[in-house]
Amino acid sequence: MPLLPRSPLPRLGLYVAAGAIAALTATSPALAAADPVKPPAERAESAQSAKSAQRAQSQSSHLYKGRVIAKPRLLLRDKPTRSSRVIGSKPYGAIVHIFCKTRGDNVHGNNRWYLLTDGTWAWGSAHYIANIGAAPRWC
Repeated sequence: MPLLPRSPLPRLGLYVAAGAIAALTATSPALAAADPVKPPAERAESAQSAKSAQRAQSQSSHLYKGRVIAKPRLLLRDKPTRSSRVIGSKPYGAIVHIFCKTRGDNVHGNNRWYLLTDGTWAWGSAHYIANIGAAPRWC
């Protein structure tokens, strides 16, 4: 009798249960350290504001944007070098999301390269990307 492939559902259930236990373990010290003097409504408000601050901090790396100024398109590479493999492209005028910047090969006097997070993690020369807002952080 041939063996049938096993379903991944039991393994998925195990991962979900382990994640739930890990989440409860991580939040237990915070619940124990809650200020017993504050009413529950005030504790909920302070917890909510702490979550908002944490969410804003984690998203701050995704706030950097730029516009492609390379005509007809910007080539995206797997390393911040001109000789690295081309893994994609972005058309002129496209808005890209920048994770960070680093130094790499010099492109027309500019040695900065941006790590882009659009669909795939790829490098684009900063010479061909105009910043929208603040300059990206260093990698």
